[in-house]
Order: sequence, then structure tokens, then C-alpha cells
Amino acid sequence: MAKELQEIVERAVAQVLERQLPKLQSALVECVLAELPAAAAPAETAAASSTPAGLVQAIAGIHAGTTQKEILRALLDTGASYASRVALFVVKGGAATGWQARGFGDDDSIKDFPLDMAAGPASHAYQNRVATPANIAEMDRRFVKQFGGPANEQILILPLVLKDKVAALLYADGGSDNVLDPGSLEVLVMATSAWLEVASLRKQAQQRETMESMPSMEPPPAPAPVQAASSFSDPFASHTPKHIAREPEPEPAAEVVEVAASAASASAAAAPAADPFAGLSAEDADTHRKAQRFARLLVDEIKLYNQAKVNEGRRNKDLYDRLREDIDKSRATFQKRYGNTVAASGDYFQKEVVRSLAEDDLAVMGANFKK
Repeated sequence: MAKELQEIVERAVAQVLERQLPKLQSALVECVLAELPAAAAPAETAAASSTPAGLVQAIAGIHAGTTQKEILRALLDTGASYASRVALFVVKGGAATGWQARGFGDDDSIKDFPLDMAAGPASHAYQNRVATPANIAEMDRRFVKQFGGPANEQILILPLVLKDKVAALLYADGGSDNVLDPGSLEVLVMATSAWLEVASLRKQAQQRETMESMPSMEPPPAPAPVQAASSFSDPFASHTPKHIAREPEPEPAAEVVEVAASAASASAAAAPAADPFAGLSAEDADTHRKAQRFARLLVDEIKLYNQAKVNEGRRNKDLYDRLREDIDKSRATFQKRYGNTVAASGDYFQKEVVRSLAEDDLAVMGANFKK
């Protein structure tokens, strides 16, 4: 019974996700643009791409990617419109190494470069998971010696956060012509992180449909222990830094799939052994299950669009204050649909907020959260 329930839930979630993806992409653009500081001014010589229309086009370029490699390359390509030089450094086990770059003349020279993470702006961006502007004098000396610095000496390092971990660092500076737009670059990094998750949801839904359409020739073998597996090839699989030994751990960029997978089916995979609604009528049990699914989708949407706020709220134990508007709107939506049904007694939305956003730690929600 539990396995059948899991399959039903996974199929329903996959169908909903597939139908909602076009709307999700449009909403994602609006959400990311809303995060752009109103007072953010373009750099001295920034091109017309610094306009809102240019930024929308840049985000669309990122959204055109369907695999992790395509999305990350698009981040570098579009980022080159907002900084003279950009480079992506992969972070593994606290060490950062060059992956790809744009605007360095010999862009391949950045590959395998070991960036010092012991101190300076790279360390600050990694430890605090925030965009870090700095002077080139604070940067890794080996980096400056090999690649030089910008004319105005100003640099920016941004963390690419996936599944609450920094998977990569984006370095940017104005080069010789002083083109550096920190606000737009930060929006592009946020859009990249969010779109990696959306793309993985799409891939997972497609894989489910393919598996369900395959004829069953014989009973499947006993399933292996459930784990979040990557739907994409590792964008850094062919990039093994010379100064870091091979490790069996997954690449940070691939870990985003775990977030996306949990957004669609983690709760289904953890289905209880016994049906909690066994004592109800078929109609009432179905209403309860639909209410649970709807609550999870609402909370997953909040989590997807507000990664930074979720992380900050957990650290500062004021999660509800930071997400009050989103939580209250979603709660109202849930109540409108299930508030007058038998599922109202389950309080599923409230439970899902605590489970998913607060990770079952009620104190993280803060004093203003209604218990």
C-alpha cells in the first residue's frame, strides 16, 4: 500500500510540475528582478545591457540552458556583459579551483588555478555566503601575479549557493575599461541558482514519465536505499584539479538536484509504512492526501524563490518575519481550498512550514510565528 501511495503521489507531483513550468519560469524572472536594488547604478562605462530590459534578456539566456553545464556557461557568457572579466571557481572541501572564465585573454589559463581560501574576499564570500566587494590588494597574491588586476582596483566575488552550500565562487572585475555592475551580477547569480533547481525538477519529471511508460517485463528487483540522485551530468566531471586528489563525494553543483528532488518527492519517498488515513472513507482519505500535496507544493515554492531569506532566517531564528508575506499568502491560498474540508483538521500547511522551512525546529520561525 505504501509503495502504491508513493507512486501515485510522485506521478501527480510530476504532472503538476510539468504543467506549471512555463508559469514558473516567468514568475522566476519577476522574482529575481524584484531583488535588484532600486538604487543600484550601472558602472561608469557600463553598456546598455545594464538596463532592466538587458537584464531580462540576460536571465532569459540563463533560462535557455537545459543542463547544468549549459546554465553555468550561460552565467559566464551573460556575466561578461556586466563585468570585463569573470571567472567561475569550483568549491570542494573548502578548496576553490578555476573552471572557466571570460575576458582574461587566455580564458583557459584560469582552469585548475587554486584560489587561496584562507583569507581575503574569497574566504569572506565563502564563509558568509554573501557578495563581497573588495580591493584587488586583498585578493590572492598568486592570482594577481598571474592574471593582473583591474584599472580601478575594484573586484567582486559572489557565492553560488546550492542546497545551502557554496558550490562555486564567481570572480568579477572591471578590467581595463572599468565595466563592473555588482547589482546585476548578483541578480544573475541568484537566477542561475534558482534555475538550476527548476531545470532539475523538469528533468526529474521527464524521467518519471519515461519510466512509467516502459512496459513491465518482470517484477523489479528490491529497491536500493533511497537517495537523491542527480538528474544531470556533473558540470565539473571532466574538471579534476591537479592539486586535489579524486574523492568519491559528489560535486557541489550536482547537489542542487537533491534540493529539487526533495521539492517534488522527498516527502513521498518517506511515506509511512501504514496508511494514516486507513480508517477514513475513500473520499475523505483522498481529500487529506490532496491537502498534504498542496501544502508541500506551496511551501516548496516559497523555499525555491527565497533561498537567501530562508538561510538568513534559520541563522537568526526570525524566519517568519522574513517570509511573513509569502507564508501568509500561501496559508490563505491553502485555507481557501481546504479550510472548509475534512482536511482542515490536519493543519497540513502549518506542519509543512515547520518541517520544510524550519527543518522541524520551531524556534527558527521566531516569536511572531503563530504556533
